[in-house]
Amino acid sequence: MTDIEHARPSSTVVLVRATDREPEVFLVQRHAASSFGAAYAFPGGVVDPEDGAVYDYCKGLSTRQANANLGVKDNGLDYYSAAVRELFEESGVLLANPDDVAEGPEAARDALNDNSDNWADLVSRNELELYCDQLHYIGHWVTPPQQTKRYSTRFFLAVMPQSQVASHCGGELTNCCWMTAHDALAAGREGAIKLHFPTVKTLETIEKQKTLDALVDWASSCVQWGVTSMVPVIIDRDGRKEIVLPGEKDYPGIDS
Repeated sequence: MTDIEHARPSSTVVLVRATDREPEVFLVQRHAASSFGAAYAFPGGVVDPEDGAVYDYCKGLSTRQANANLGVKDNGLDYYSAAVRELFEESGVLLANPDDVAEGPEAARDALNDNSDNWADLVSRNELELYCDQLHYIGHWVTPPQQTKRYSTRFFLAVMPQSQVASHCGGELTNCCWMTAHDALAAGREGAIKLHFPTVKTLETIEKQKTLDALVDWASSCVQWGVTSMVPVIIDRDGRKEIVLPGEKDYPGIDS
């Protein structure tokens, strides 16, 4: 292909909490008119220029550490800042002290979502300490080159803060829920909810961890063991469209 659409840098957050059963993940449903077509996904979105303006408020993680974690030369903290911002905008959960927000978290969230305020101003005005060290980098997914809207998305895992409540915003999100990875995958197979490929693969990995402690231990070790960038490709196989990953049969450039 000669005209491949640029993959926009993005961040998404797998928000998790403990239950009497297995850990649960927070899923939001995208609007049917969005590029995700009513699918359930993790809170997240594209990296904005203002995400790079709050480095002084990113706590627990240096610029060098962020770059090393993500395997980039620079701007690694942009992804962490975007992750905190998008999680707040879409779920209302703030990886900072909500009591430090003078106007109140709910009003601040609304202002970000209606564009009457911006992230850099909100953070600096309230001198928020962004808990970037609570974000565990667990995955990197790039939209297949055949797609017209492409994203290069860094996946982070974070534990739901105590005393906060997660809820979807209006507009681009129409619903939300807490589910175990097992139940979410079952609902996807049954057609009760729509899940895109990276979400499915992430849930399949999370499903293997049966307690919150085990899940966080796994997530915190991902950088140490190395996070592989996954670039799925859509191929025609026996008259059907299928998604293949690097190393799998019929992946372009791989001898079968």
